[in-house]
Amino acid sequence: MKFVWLACLLSGRLLFAAPQDPEANVNSRYTVESVIVAGDGWSTNLVSETNQKISPSLRQQILGIIGNKLNPTMLDDLAGRLRREFQARSVTHRLTRGENPDSVRVIFQVIARPSRFDLSVPKFLYDARQGWSGAVDATATVHQNSFTAGLISDGDDLIERYTGVRARYENTHLGTDRVHLRFDFETYHDQWNGATLADLPFNAPPPDQTSGIYRWRQNYQPTISFVIAEPLVLTVGTSFERLQNQYPAAQTEAASAVVASLRYKLMLDDSDTQQNVDAAYSLRAATQVLGSDFVYTRQRWTGRYTWKRGRHELNDDFEAGMITGRAPLFDRFAAGNSTLLRGWNMYEIDPLGGNRIVANSVEYRYRIFQVFYDTGAVWDSGLPAIPRHSIGVGLRQSSFFLAVAFPVRDARADPIFMVGMNY
Repeated sequence: MKFVWLACLLSGRLLFAAPQDPEANVNSRYTVESVIVAGDGWSTNLVSETNQKISPSLRQQILGIIGNKLNPTMLDDLAGRLRREFQARSVTHRLTRGENPDSVRVIFQVIARPSRFDLSVPKFLYDARQGWSGAVDATATVHQNSFTAGLISDGDDLIERYTGVRARYENTHLGTDRVHLRFDFETYHDQWNGATLADLPFNAPPPDQTSGIYRWRQNYQPTISFVIAEPLVLTVGTSFERLQNQYPAAQTEAASAVVASLRYKLMLDDSDTQQNVDAAYSLRAATQVLGSDFVYTRQRWTGRYTWKRGRHELNDDFEAGMITGRAPLFDRFAAGNSTLLRGWNMYEIDPLGGNRIVANSVEYRYRIFQVFYDTGAVWDSGLPAIPRHSIGVGLRQSSFFLAVAFPVRDARADPIFMVGMNY
């Protein structure tokens, strides 16, 4: 018995004297100073830069390890999330010395697949007045080149319902990650609401405002984008649009234009609150220099502010626009759809659209529950603007929503049901 007791004592001493995991001891000494995510030709320091390739939720999780002790298990978990989000072949991580003593910099290296294929549904919704709208895109990506082909039938965005095909080529690394090249092709067949047909005389459309009814339209649009600073992107290009008039006789007209946009996107995070700002200005200037039969300028300003804290989220969306000159119907502004003045009928507001628009939407969400208030006006220059209002409630999970919207009227309540996805 004496020998058994001595053997147990000796084993216990050896067990406690055994060396602990040296990697765990070393890691516990170091603090994460910064995190860099890098891919093929690009890199982002998440402490000082915002990269739109990384979703806000994942970015917030990565920022959460900064200032804390190094945890290899957490690094492996974040590498797995990055691999799934980027659909990458693999994501590795390594450490470099930080600027401060006992601190390290974590570098995640995203190794992309040489090629991949994606199928997406960017829009699929039902509106009780406008009916169904949907789009499906198939994208093949080879390194920095992507090729997209899609089908669409949309009666929600414009005064017309357009149905057809679209294709896109995009190069996201034209010599540098800050220059992107894109080429779009679209061809659509158009259908018209009876209110539009009744409001637009077939033989005498207003010569200084808009076009007549057209059977189809096509667009060829090459553009190039420059990342001026991480949150600021400038895009310039040309649009060669053709349309075939239906009345009084079939003839083809051109609406060729110079196009440009400037977009600013910023995300601010702290330990409890996340704020996003997304603002854009776009310009379309049709000119006879490009062989256009229409001469006009279309300007549009949009802005979105998002505030999140825990399960609470507040969104404010703003849009304003103006057209000078004679613009075709597809470029005129419309409201009374799934995003602007929800609950109203766009053909009741203006069956031809307008050359002026001002609209704002405020939305509060708690978990999946949402309430919203929309206000705005669509009108033509020289005529009075009639402001309209609507309220609504619904459910929203990511891009999927189900809502009931009520246009604010003096005489009656006329709710509209909407459901679907709209990116």
